[in-house]
Amino acid sequence: MPVELKMPALSPTMEEGTLSKWLVKEGDTVASGDVLAEIETDKATMEFEAVDEGVVAKILVPAGTEGVKVGAPIAIIAEEGEDASAAASSEPKKTEAKADVKEEKAEAPKSEVSKQEAPAAKAEAKPAPAPASAADDRVKASPLARRLAEQSGIDLAGISGSGPNGRIVKADLDGAKPATKPAAAKSETSPESAKAAPAAAPEKAAAPSGLAPETADVPAEAIKLSGMRKTIARRLTESKQTVPHIYLTVDIRLDALLKLRGELNKGLEARGVKLSVNDLLIKAQAAALMEVPTCNVQFAGDTLFKFGRADISVAVSIEGGLITPIIRDANNKGVARISTEMKDLADRAKAGKLKPEEYQGGTASISNMGMFGIKNFDAVINPPQAMILAIGAGEKRPYVVNDELTIATIMSATGSFDHRAIDGADGAAFMAAFKRLVENPLGMLA
Repeated sequence: MPVELKMPALSPTMEEGTLSKWLVKEGDTVASGDVLAEIETDKATMEFEAVDEGVVAKILVPAGTEGVKVGAPIAIIAEEGEDASAAASSEPKKTEAKADVKEEKAEAPKSEVSKQEAPAAKAEAKPAPAPASAADDRVKASPLARRLAEQSGIDLAGISGSGPNGRIVKADLDGAKPATKPAAAKSETSPESAKAAPAAAPEKAAAPSGLAPETADVPAEAIKLSGMRKTIARRLTESKQTVPHIYLTVDIRLDALLKLRGELNKGLEARGVKLSVNDLLIKAQAAALMEVPTCNVQFAGDTLFKFGRADISVAVSIEGGLITPIIRDANNKGVARISTEMKDLADRAKAGKLKPEEYQGGTASISNMGMFGIKNFDAVINPPQAMILAIGAGEKRPYVVNDELTIATIMSATGSFDHRAIDGADGAAFMAAFKRLVENPLGMLA
């Protein structure tokens, strides 16, 4: 019997994804462990591997299809010795492609899976308050988009589709206006007024959906948001709207840490390890969280979770967004190990090779924009965490040392704290501990 591959749940929060690319084609033989496709989740692009051996009999969801629900069929695999063409036309055996695929009936993906899709959707469509125009029947649109357009009185003929082969999908209807109803055959307007009424001016080409009127004539390119960018927008909006942020900034002298880093790198050169300033700051943050455990917490309604170790989420910029791989148990790891792990995580993050457990979780975050010359900034808390540390550039500044004005390398660090979970005094105690550890770095290595 043919095996039906389903859209896998590649993370605990994944409900749908984008089938970015097929790495096999119909007729290819695959073995267990072979990479079949690249799937874009709400946080990263990940590889989808085959579990069993067989031949790709039919690809049900084309590459580039968005909004494919977890559990939706995406391909049919013929078992060993089975005729692939016969398997493609027969009823497949509904088995899981991976163990973590959700057991639920999923909506059909927003793509032209089969020729039977359009008639089936038309048969299930409910009567709409506004009749669809004849042009609507000729345009390519998903059943959901067609149904929503009929309910809202939107003429699909005037909408450009962003789906596969120019197909109109739900997102294309955002900002579309209902079609103007045609004038009645018998108008009550008098002949005199009809003569006086000027002919309607030809309507200008519609501006890209969502543009304000004052920018409608400015050349613009409509860029479809990736799943990652949509998630970033949703989560950060949620954070700023629901989490009361409190910001605390300290200036930290870096000279001792920079000197220690140089000495450690000389000693680690034979092992091929080169510490960055950020590696040492990750260690300092973890140590400070252990000293001030009231900041290593998470707010959850009527409950406050206090963590027994420091798992530091480190912001890494990648193409199309930001991801936060985690250095787990950073308070108990040496700086050489933190450096090695961080380099590996950052490389795989940029290549889209991180596993979900490597970027989901974390008890606190750190974001360093010093390499861009940013002096200081306020970072947005990454829910459900309760704090994030924003690191600015180290720069030569006038600084008072032992009551004498001198020139020192100074770095500004700003902590953003969830005021529901962390009081200002506790946040201040954390920032003071972080400053002390960075200015006296041997203390965090002991």
